[in-house]
Amino acid sequence: MAPRRRVGVVVLLDAPVADWIDGVRRAAGDSSIDRIRPHVTLVPPLNLKEGDLEAGLARLRAAAAAVEGPLELTVGPPATFLPANPVLYLEVGGDLVGLRALRDAVFVPPLQRSLSWPWVPHLTLADGLPHERIEMLARGITGFAARASIERVTLLEERHTDGGRRWVPAADAALGPPSVIARGGLPLTMTEGRTVNPFGAELLGSPVPVALGTHADDPRRRVVLEAHREGILVGVAVAWLADDGGHVRVTVAAGQRGTGVGSHLLAAVENAVRRQGWDCPVLQAEGPPEFYRARSAWSRPPG
Repeated sequence: MAPRRRVGVVVLLDAPVADWIDGVRRAAGDSSIDRIRPHVTLVPPLNLKEGDLEAGLARLRAAAAAVEGPLELTVGPPATFLPANPVLYLEVGGDLVGLRALRDAVFVPPLQRSLSWPWVPHLTLADGLPHERIEMLARGITGFAARASIERVTLLEERHTDGGRRWVPAADAALGPPSVIARGGLPLTMTEGRTVNPFGAELLGSPVPVALGTHADDPRRRVVLEAHREGILVGVAVAWLADDGGHVRVTVAAGQRGTGVGSHLLAAVENAVRRQGWDCPVLQAEGPPEFYRARSAWSRPPG
């Protein structure tokens, strides 16, 4: 049988809202709290053929490009799907028109599957508890309401780790039209995110730099830029914030070097870091020193 990946598409909530929600999940006894971050599901779990991964990532980017961000959502109050389904959840409101447009844009082959229930935007707090406990929790969790600003859509993948099976980000894309640079040949499309997808990791080589540093699990401390030409990945730039300061690496596919891809990626990732507000006198650059010295006074190679 051809290899398959267990994936789903969600919008993830960031801290501090995610931390508050995890507190409620912990109090409710949610058994999945260590397996998946607070999220709103757009595409429930499906088995994606390995050969369809590239098309799935292209669909993710296209869906993100079709919806202007950020989406301003509200979460709360609690509700349940009882008696049909033993799920305790937070209602999701706010920009539901934009959220539904995002869901419709991504819920097409190969990121499409049959559904047992109609799609209802919600944020699960606990699943599979006894009915009477779910009803008690729904009555007891009062006054919970929060706002969340959604800036990207994420492809999660279920992976086996030392701590068991977990759903981890495998790819993501910022909402809104990507940057398109059309000077000097075929257009170059750049998509921003926080996660290095499997094809980007292959281009960057091992180890993937965003796995370094004590803050690797904090997505606010990394930026990922992908460059595509005619749908083909031609370059990746990553920046990450570790205890010893900011780092950057730009890698361009062998057949595209010398065409300006690297320069555009470096400028874009530096601008993204500035928007994040990282306090870094320099970005420690990894890769050919002459590349950075010729193009930046901020990203500096060792020495």
